[in-house]
Amino acid sequence: MLTIFIVMAIVNNIVLSRFLGLCPFFGVSKKLSNAFSMGIAVTLVMLIASVSTSVIYNYILVPYKVEF
Repeated sequence: MLTIFIVMAIVNNIVLSRFLGLCPFFGVSKKLSNAFSMGIAVTLVMLIASVSTSVIYNYILVPYKVEF
């Protein structure tokens, strides 16, 4: 029961996921320089996240046959 509550409240929470996606847009869309800085930050975070995910998948999960 606790697991279902945690999954519904944190993982599958549509309000939280929509807010997290819109918060940077509303916060930095007034000035071009702020929006550009946020765009660069988001691009770098996405790059680092995708590279680290690829490394974990290819060098840890696949060799031990625990991929999804």
